[in-house]
Amino acid sequence: QVLLVESGGGLVQAGGSLRLSCAASGIGTFSSYGMGWFRQAPGKEREFVASISWNGGSTAYVDSVKGRFTISRDNAKNTVYLQMNTLKPEDTAVYYCAASISVWISNLARQYSYWGQGTQVTVSS
Repeated sequence: QVLLVESGGGLVQAGGSLRLSCAASGIGTFSSYGMGWFRQAPGKEREFVASISWNGGSTAYVDSVKGRFTISRDNAKNTVYLQMNTLKPEDTAVYYCAASISVWISNLARQYSYWGQGTQVTVSS
């Protein structure tokens, strides 16, 4: 059974930082998967945030987080991270990690086969 478990969410003031982690288990060879982070704010559709290729050599970000967020992975620990700096109230959302066996890097939710349960990030103004 594949499990993706996110952690690291919480309440932070605007301008602050958080580091999200996503630990994968039951996924076989973790380095075979492209990994992504998505988020969903109340009343809004799920939105792509960042993606990273199997070896970390390629990354992609939604424009609104470029320069503030950094995605990384540690294949030895089966874990992907999202470092979030200079947080803004509009970053408030539930953040989900996802794994794709079909593509190395993608901003399309439909290309991800496995999803975590999400972790809440709340940024106060």
